[in-house]
Amino acid sequence: MSFCVKDILRMQVAPALGCTEPVAVALAAAAASAVLPGRPERIDLWVDPNIYKNGLAVVIPGTGGLSGLDLAGALGAFGGDPAQGLEVLAPLTEEAVQSAKAMVRDGGVTLHLLQEQRGLFIRAEVYDGSHVAEAVVRDMHDNVVAVSLDGAALPVGQGAARADRSADAARLEAWIKSLTLEDLIRLLDDLDGDDREFLMEGVRTNVRLAEHGLKYGPGLGIGKALDRLVRQKLICRDMVLAARILTSAASDARMGGVKLPAMSSAGSGNHGLTAILPIWAIREFIVCDEKSVLDAMALSHLVTAYVKAHTGRLSAICGCSVAAGAGASAGVAYLLGGNLSHIAGAIKNITEDLAGVICDGAKAGCSLKLATAAGTAVQAALFSLQGINVMATDGIIGASPEQTMQNIGTLSTEGMIETDRTILKIMLEKRFSGF
Repeated sequence: MSFCVKDILRMQVAPALGCTEPVAVALAAAAASAVLPGRPERIDLWVDPNIYKNGLAVVIPGTGGLSGLDLAGALGAFGGDPAQGLEVLAPLTEEAVQSAKAMVRDGGVTLHLLQEQRGLFIRAEVYDGSHVAEAVVRDMHDNVVAVSLDGAALPVGQGAARADRSADAARLEAWIKSLTLEDLIRLLDDLDGDDREFLMEGVRTNVRLAEHGLKYGPGLGIGKALDRLVRQKLICRDMVLAARILTSAASDARMGGVKLPAMSSAGSGNHGLTAILPIWAIREFIVCDEKSVLDAMALSHLVTAYVKAHTGRLSAICGCSVAAGAGASAGVAYLLGGNLSHIAGAIKNITEDLAGVICDGAKAGCSLKLATAAGTAVQAALFSLQGINVMATDGIIGASPEQTMQNIGTLSTEGMIETDRTILKIMLEKRFSGF
């Protein structure tokens, strides 16, 4: 089965309000609650290890700085709108927040870690005293695959925005894996006006987050601090630093719980920030038109989707660094006039540089990693355009960009399973020791 660039953008790029792991839990609970006759009284949640890891510490928008997957589930049940997908918490009210906090405080939410579960999985059961409703999210953060009431299956549309898309997603990923980098670049010829307007909406969405981060310094305030260092003349603003400032500022806002959506890529808002904002940031340093910028962003999304098809949605490797970072480096090289060889070299360069960056959950500190990924993406492209290319004899770098990206997938899915368990073990030990 063949797809087109419009299919990839439609299935891989979407607005998301808040970190997508707690949001996906909220979506599952909201989808169950939507078919429940009465008011929620108790919630049971089951999640895979990576959902658990990424939901431990990140702030949930609209809660005044609160976090936790148990709270996310309660928020979805009391105030979420499952029809809004990854923006399920957009209509959240203060009354719903207080109800959710009370339920968590009174022990009404139980969170179960499915230690051996592989792949994205969430199951939510919501009770009202007389009835129980269940919803399951699988494979993708906004993919509600089943909804039931008292054990009787219901049409998924009764509790969610979309029906099960697992089969379509699997076919799309298999097709993407069959492509070459040259094929991905050739797909840009099929972009139309609607596609470019959608890409531009992604720019506007993510720039709003960055502007908030630069103005108010939420989260760790990395973007604002870098900008302040420039104003103090302690560091100099160039293409690399511009990308770091814009991208980290947006992550500061998003990880700090600011109630503004991000345009995601491959199921992650932070991937979307990394895939889009470095390319937008370098415009001021070069002569280019909007069409070229948007085409470069499309290539960034395509390469990000290619890498994620090999690594899986969630892993022990920081996808912002190796997937969205690779996408951004390809997009920057394309925008700077690079040919196929230059774009391939940019992907290899950033892979050699950042392949060891781990994912230790979603939290304010992600802004540091996004600053690194964004700046390194620009640097990797500039190096490639200067004739610097990591050799295939080096480490996990392959003879081709495709082989290099496939090797990242092998490292992630086969080589770092125990690493992922160890990361979660450390995080759980901190949590239960009170830190």
